[in-house]
Amino acid sequence: MGILAWFAATLRQYPEIAIFLTLAIGYYFGKFTFKGIGLGSVTATLLAGVLIGQIGITISQPLKATVFLLFLFAVGYGVGPQFVRGVAKDGVPQALFTVVQCVLSLVVPVAIVKFVGYNLGYAAGFYSGSQTLSAAMGLSTDAINRLGLAADQAKQLIDSMPVAYAVTYMFGTMGSAIVIALLGPKLLRINLEAACEEYEEKNGGSKELGGPGTAWHRWEVRAFRVQPGGKAVGLRVTEAESLVPDARVFILRLRRGGTIEDAAADAVLQEGDVLAVVGAREVIVSLTGAGAKEVDDPELLSVPVEGVDVYVTNKAVDGKTLAELAGLPGARGVFLRKITRGATATSIPILPNTQIQRGDILTLVGRTQDTTGAAKLVGVADRPTDVADVAFMGAGIVIGALIGALVWKVGGVPLTLSTAGGALVSGLICGWLRSVHPKFGRIPTPTLWFMNSVGLNIFIAIVGISAGPGFVNGLRTQGIGLFLWGAVATTVPLVLGMFIGKYLFRFHDALLLGIVSGARTTTASLGLVCDIGKSQVPALGYSVTYAVGNTLLTIWGMVVIMLLS
Repeated sequence: MGILAWFAATLRQYPEIAIFLTLAIGYYFGKFTFKGIGLGSVTATLLAGVLIGQIGITISQPLKATVFLLFLFAVGYGVGPQFVRGVAKDGVPQALFTVVQCVLSLVVPVAIVKFVGYNLGYAAGFYSGSQTLSAAMGLSTDAINRLGLAADQAKQLIDSMPVAYAVTYMFGTMGSAIVIALLGPKLLRINLEAACEEYEEKNGGSKELGGPGTAWHRWEVRAFRVQPGGKAVGLRVTEAESLVPDARVFILRLRRGGTIEDAAADAVLQEGDVLAVVGAREVIVSLTGAGAKEVDDPELLSVPVEGVDVYVTNKAVDGKTLAELAGLPGARGVFLRKITRGATATSIPILPNTQIQRGDILTLVGRTQDTTGAAKLVGVADRPTDVADVAFMGAGIVIGALIGALVWKVGGVPLTLSTAGGALVSGLICGWLRSVHPKFGRIPTPTLWFMNSVGLNIFIAIVGISAGPGFVNGLRTQGIGLFLWGAVATTVPLVLGMFIGKYLFRFHDALLLGIVSGARTTTASLGLVCDIGKSQVPALGYSVTYAVGNTLLTIWGMVVIMLLS
């Protein structure tokens, strides 16, 4: 027996090895990109699975269902806070637009499928690939299995899904980025960079400079001596801080008579005091130019500081602007370095009128006692941990899957969420509960990534391996036409959605393309839009729409089968 024959026989005998081989190949080749666009791990894994599946490997189906439930729960958990907020609060216009965009993303592919005459399997893969929603194939699989077809007929339909998915996904990914970021501004006559600048100026913002790895730093601590007869003599600390208008400047510590002490808010300043002052670099420099005497006092300036991530959970600060929060007593001495929002960890621009939402993660910088106080004001400190609440996660999946397994008959038509749909809805609820009551239900970000990425890709690997033998024939018979119709299914909903967003919903030009990207869950286009606009402002429209769009577009995988069967 040759080495290749032995290798193939071993994979057939131990299919778990084939799965890990597929993952290794998929993740390796999926990371390569050209100008930010590439296959991605999902498509690369699917193609690797198809290639390996040519030798004929049988894999137990419960494994596929298990990892898919894990993935869908993680999807719901990650977008839960933004989904609930978008439906219930001031994200309503964006949520409503997302529903419209998702309906377009369903109707156009279904119309094309009916016109061309693809079977249910091709229809499901065609929808999933053209709209770049891999998760929808899982719900389509469940829906096909519930049609009561003969086992071999159902398998034939399910095996044809990855053919249509692989052919249409390529343009679905690259095409959506091109249509939204490059074609969109021309069609809508938007100067994206100017729109972002106008939005930033309107909301009191400015371009962020510096950061890790650069010599320039936004916040600085410098030491100044209180001069005889100076304006600060006899003032309390908070009164002296207010001498600098329209700026956040704080006195952290002071040296008096050789003794260093923390500067209490009501401490009265005296001649000769040396103050450790913190603020924006340009403000501190202006103090020096105004006649304040700077001194070198390394001991005074050795202020213990920390950067801490804070998970926003307090209902009282939900929807507050940064300007409003900055005026609260608990925010004294604390500076905001970063805002992270949503399942895709989108960076939100720091502007005075930027609203904070429950579920956001704020990276705060300041003295330990100040950041601790600020953390209590907005939520809880999100200290790094490797431990996940597996009991909460397991119970959530069980309850959701049990509810999803129920079947209701309406007019003789059986309706069900399916176990997969139930797990998705359960994840949404559990993610929202975690944002409201952070004392339980924690799933660390690395664990959530593993559930999201590896859970989905194991599912995709099994789909590819199982469909391998019939893939080549399907690609040969349907290839070119399938690709072209997929391009139409990708482009038409996006173009219609952009015009609806601009002229019907009247979204700001700086936010519009970020909103459309989120509604179609295309992260590649958001990155390109931000690059073209030279700003992170478009990301403000991404999180709510992504949460709602990701949920609806996934569920559509089941709806496609219901409409066409």
